[in-house]
Amino acid sequence: MASSTPLGNRKKPAFLPKTVSSQLIIIILLLVGDAAVGWVISQFVSLGYTPLAAAFFAIALAVNIILLVKKAYPLRWMVAGLVLMALFTIYPILFTVWVSFTNYGEGHLITEELAIQHILEIKYLPEDSKAYSWTAFKSDSGDYALWLIDAEGQPYLATEGELIAQPVPGQAGIGELDADGIPVTIEGYQRLNSILAATDPNLSNILFGQEDKTIQVRSPQEAAELVQKYVYDPERDVMIDQEDGTVYSNLRGTFSSPTGEVLKPGFIANIGLENFKRFFVSPALRGPLVRIIVWNFSFAGISLVLNFALGLLIAVLFNDPGFPLKKLIRSLLIVPYTVPALLTILVWRGMLNPELGVISRVLENLIGWAPPWFTDQWWAKVAVIIINLWLSYPYFMLISSGALQSIPDEYYDAAQVDGANGWQKFWKITFPLLLVAVGPLLISSFVFNFNNFNLIYIFNGGGPPMANTPTPAGHTDILISYVYNLAFSASRGVDYGFAAAITIVIFFIVGTITLIQFNYTKMWEEVSENV
Repeated sequence: MASSTPLGNRKKPAFLPKTVSSQLIIIILLLVGDAAVGWVISQFVSLGYTPLAAAFFAIALAVNIILLVKKAYPLRWMVAGLVLMALFTIYPILFTVWVSFTNYGEGHLITEELAIQHILEIKYLPEDSKAYSWTAFKSDSGDYALWLIDAEGQPYLATEGELIAQPVPGQAGIGELDADGIPVTIEGYQRLNSILAATDPNLSNILFGQEDKTIQVRSPQEAAELVQKYVYDPERDVMIDQEDGTVYSNLRGTFSSPTGEVLKPGFIANIGLENFKRFFVSPALRGPLVRIIVWNFSFAGISLVLNFALGLLIAVLFNDPGFPLKKLIRSLLIVPYTVPALLTILVWRGMLNPELGVISRVLENLIGWAPPWFTDQWWAKVAVIIINLWLSYPYFMLISSGALQSIPDEYYDAAQVDGANGWQKFWKITFPLLLVAVGPLLISSFVFNFNNFNLIYIFNGGGPPMANTPTPAGHTDILISYVYNLAFSASRGVDYGFAAAITIVIFFIVGTITLIQFNYTKMWEEVSENV
């Protein structure tokens, strides 16, 4: 039956502003927020952080659209969540992709504008310039003055922004000179102790005199007429050394001379697919990378099989109604799952310690030998798999127990009538139906173990180390821990661009594996339909 309410009298949707005042409040809040975001964006742009500035602009634009466009108004309840998702999920992903195409890393951590600024601050002493011994004075307002004496013993007074003068003692506020030729007093200034002056961080940054002739402190004993060493030519994007005329060209984020000398710092620059080529093609990396990738797949696969097998075995045993003390033993077996993984890994590391570990000492007392868990690559891998088994089997025991409870008893009764034995029941009924229920969880477990950074890093840091590798790599390193060493182990040299490229490769590897395994879950479903 059609509604009899006239269209003009229908109520507006609840999500639309009901009054002009509410719309005005929203607009005022948006203007204030946009002004704040605009200021933040301007700061990012001035510092050269263009990607982050673009992200803030896109988020601010989306918020304005959601709050001002009527068709987008239902999303206003999700604005806070969408903003957080954009900042902490979407932007990091996009930023990682961007970094993978750059040389971002040690020596290339800032923008080109900042790098140029730092290089232009470098000074040198020309041959025809003077050097002076100096004594610092400071006024109550914080201004500095230098009393200078050149090689011929001529005194000078230098202050910021004023011509360097040759004052006469007793005039213009200059007091009498001491035995070293330094005024005892200067009107409006106090003489600084030589030790305090030498450690004052402000003095070395001050240019005394005027622009055409400035003097700068360059050591605790000497000040000199320093001039700018490098000049930047923006048309050619080169640095020119004013001392010897050398031209430094921009080569992928580093100003380099024809002889291979470089100016520091470098800066972030786009290098295309070089990081990916380095990952797949570089002969220097091929050795450790191949071993790391093989171990990564082996670790994830072996862990999945062992963890699932042990969890399923325990679940099947406890699925028997006549098993004694079932509830008590099952509760005890869940204990490893309730203890935080960090503590468990640290406990295992202590128990396997070759000097004080209880496991190593017991084995030495029983058989006179204990495996070198931390120094031999094969025993280190065994230790990692054992610890992962201890951490993971309760999870599979729980999910397998739940899945077993969901299998109807009628299937087993029918199999019993047909004369099936225990093994036949398990392989023809229990296992296929179990895989349908736990199949997606097996996929997620494989993906988790493929990126199980915590276990590798906390137990032995990926060790023992591989010999003769150009980048830090260990025998138990998986790709994600290898990426961590490249990206964050500053003592070995960081390489964020290369690490980001490997991260993207890992994403596609895991995505491909997941798609393949999902196809297998469809096969399991087809098998279960025929049970």
